[in-house]
Amino acid sequence: MTHPTVRHRPGLPDDARAATRRPRPDCPVEIALAALRGRWTTLVVRELLAAERPLGYRELSAALPALSDKVLTDRLHRLAAAGVVIRDRRPGWPPTVSYRLTPHGRRLGPVLQALWDWGAEPASPAGGRPG
Repeated sequence: MTHPTVRHRPGLPDDARAATRRPRPDCPVEIALAALRGRWTTLVVRELLAAERPLGYRELSAALPALSDKVLTDRLHRLAAAGVVIRDRRPGWPPTVSYRLTPHGRRLGPVLQALWDWGAEPASPAGGRPG
């Protein structure tokens, strides 16, 4: 149900948070964009979406050979902090670490597909999309 002061506009959610005049940390779109922030992040998520099992760091690194270790480590840390990825460390020598998407992270699949679909459509010169 919409708060009485919020007017619903086509293309916008029927949620009071959509009526904000500035970015807010509790905005669902800002939360999603923050989780996917940073170059390479969507490709790391893509690799984990495509995997049928948790992947080790070396497997992720091999799948994205142009990605530096520093950036991969940073992206995995950020994705874990955002609740997108679970880091599973197993004891032993050497200890093994694997990464897998959380159920919440798996729900990014259709989001990435929608972004792909939108980006694959050429924009018309007037800024609209061709019909």
